[in-house]
Formats: sequence, structure tokens, C-alpha cells
Amino acid sequence: MKAVVWHGVGDIRLDEVPDPKILEPSDAIVRLTRSAICGTDLHLVRGTMPGMVPGTVLGHEGVGVIEEVGPAVRGFTPGERVVIPSTIGCGTCVYCRAGYFAQCDTVNPGGGTCFFGGPESTGPVDGLQAEYARVPFAMTSLVHLPDNVTDDQAILLSDIFPTAWFGARLAEVGEGDSVLVLGAGAVGQFAIASAKRQGAGRVFAVDGLPSRLDLARKQNAETIDFNREDPVALVRELTGGIGVDRVIEAVGVDARQPSSGPAAQDADFEEERRVAAPEAAPSGDQWVPGDAPSQAIRWAVQAVAKAGTIGVIGVYPPGFDRFPLGEAMNKNLTLHMGNCNHRRYLPGLVGMVAKGAFEPTDFITQHEEPASAIEAYETFDRREEGWLKTVLDVAG
Repeated sequence: MKAVVWHGVGDIRLDEVPDPKILEPSDAIVRLTRSAICGTDLHLVRGTMPGMVPGTVLGHEGVGVIEEVGPAVRGFTPGERVVIPSTIGCGTCVYCRAGYFAQCDTVNPGGGTCFFGGPESTGPVDGLQAEYARVPFAMTSLVHLPDNVTDDQAILLSDIFPTAWFGARLAEVGEGDSVLVLGAGAVGQFAIASAKRQGAGRVFAVDGLPSRLDLARKQNAETIDFNREDPVALVRELTGGIGVDRVIEAVGVDARQPSSGPAAQDADFEEERRVAAPEAAPSGDQWVPGDAPSQAIRWAVQAVAKAGTIGVIGVYPPGFDRFPLGEAMNKNLTLHMGNCNHRRYLPGLVGMVAKGAFEPTDFITQHEEPASAIEAYETFDRREEGWLKTVLDVAG
């Protein structure tokens, strides 16, 4: 089968690889009909998420049709349409039973989150940018799809909608809250939508790309271009000098400094860049990590009101340790962070879409065939205007 395969930092290829097989009684084989390219995938290629094993199939978003199930799989049969949660959980350990599927102690004993297409420390498990995939613990790692939920709708439920919903929960968004969303990429757009549906009274969105800010405005977010305005100063001004009640940080370690405007500084992030991406190997304007790894989290701490809450869903690698602890402590802030427990939220979000309460496909900006996947990666990586969410049409 064809699959997008990681060979090294800055080196991914569309390869012919063996079809996956049932390895454990609880496995299922899914024929993918949709996959997608996520910002997290770029971390793996840019080198800001270390420890990748050469030969690993990339991708952690998938929708498809069950081809085969192991003897321990009940409730799923070949031919059924399913969406695959990005993080893998067994469903029976103490963490999974408590809803912390991203910290499953069976899939990755003593480690952190196990997700499809991730580094060695996550398992690893081959990913979903392929024609077929092996899904471990299928009873937990698959969710049925109603007939009226399309593949395009469902692929956005595999990772980014649950992650954004989780981000709003981490930030403790409640009725009437003012909320700042840092980053208006795909996850940031869904974070705006999630905050509003969890009761936010006002939502501010910060980004540096006009096309992303335009999309945020369509959701009635109050937008801030960090290349033209100082986001912290403006948020304080617009909130009577107080700051926002909640912040959802949807940027992570690939944050970039403002290129112009009052927020542009001569801040030295060089040491942070070495910590965040020690193996980075950019080639011209390709595979370039963010030049200000702690920028977004610093803005979050500065812009939130005293005794406010920050939810961090932007990706930070295990070795990254730059955080304004003193400022956060002296403002009595609450900080929640982590990888999404997708399986906890996915069924409810599938139901929301099935009922017509939310249309996720508004945020798809590109459809690509698998043969164009590498070129799509390269264009998305260069942070070009208009590239928000790329869906791979693996099969019709």
C-alpha cells in the first residue's frame, strides 16, 4: 500500500509499504477513506518533536471502513464506517476508566500519550496517512459513524475538534467568560467555536495571517493581528485593563515572533530554539521551526486576568522547560495542559454534527490526493496564506 513515511528530519516520502495485519486479538484493520495533515505532523518533520523512528507511517487523523477485526473485538464488524480517535487507549486501565485515555497505562506503560504516527516514546504505532491502518484496542479506538455524517465532517472529528473542545474545558470556559484564543489555525478555529458553545461571552483571536483572522471574524471573534498590534496591550484595553478570564493556547513551540508592529521586539529566543529543536535541519524556507518557542505561552500569562485560567493544547516537546513561572504564580493563575483524551469527547461531538448543530467542513481549505501529499506537506509547512486544513482523499 501507499503511505507517507518519516525517514528523518526534513525527509518524508510517499512509499510502498506492507499492508498492516492483525497482531493482537483486540486489533482491527481499517481501510482509510480520509486522512489529514495536522500541525503536529509538522513538528515531527521539523524536528521539534524528537525521537521519531525511521520508517514510521505518519498521520493521526483517520476515517474509514472496517476491513477485518480480531477475535476479541465485539460490536464492530467489517463494512462499518468509523472515525479513529487520534490518541490510543485500552479502555480498561485506571486512566482510561477515569476518562484520561491520552494517559493509557496499558498502551504505553509508564510513558505519556500514545498516538498514531508518533515518536518512539509514544509506542510507536504506525499512522493513518496510508491506505490501510492497524487500530489497536479497536473497541475503544474506533467510533461508529451515522450515515448522515460525511467523511469530510468526520475527519475533523478525529483530532482537531475534540482537541479544541478539550482546550476550552482545560481553560474552564463558562457562561459569560471572555476568552482569548492564541493561534487561529485549524485547532484555533475550532477552539473559537468550542468556547462559544461552552458559554463564552466574548472571544478574541490572535494570529499573524490575514486569511486565518478573516475566518475567525466569520465566527464573530474579535481579531488581533500580532504583526500590526500588541496583543497583550490590546486585550487589556478591550477588557477595561483587567485581561481576559480564560486563555486557550493553541500554538505551542512553533510560535513565531511578530515581524512588524508594536509587538515586534529584539527578544533573543536563540537558546530556546536550540532546546526546542536540537535536531532541526531547515532547507531554505522549508522545515523551519518557530523562531519564538515560548512566545505564545508568555502572551497567555500576560493577557489573562488575575486568578484566570489557561488551557494549553499547543504542542511542547518533553525537553522544553521555558515558562514564566514567577509571573503566573504571582497572578494566582490556574494552568491546565495536555494531550486530548479524544475518546472522551468524540461520541458527543459526532452527535452534535449528526444533529446539524455544527458544520465542521467550513474549515477545510484543501483536498489532496495521496500522490500530492508530500507537496501539500511542504506548502503547509511554509505557512502560506490560505492553508488551514488539508484533507487527504485516500479513497472515495
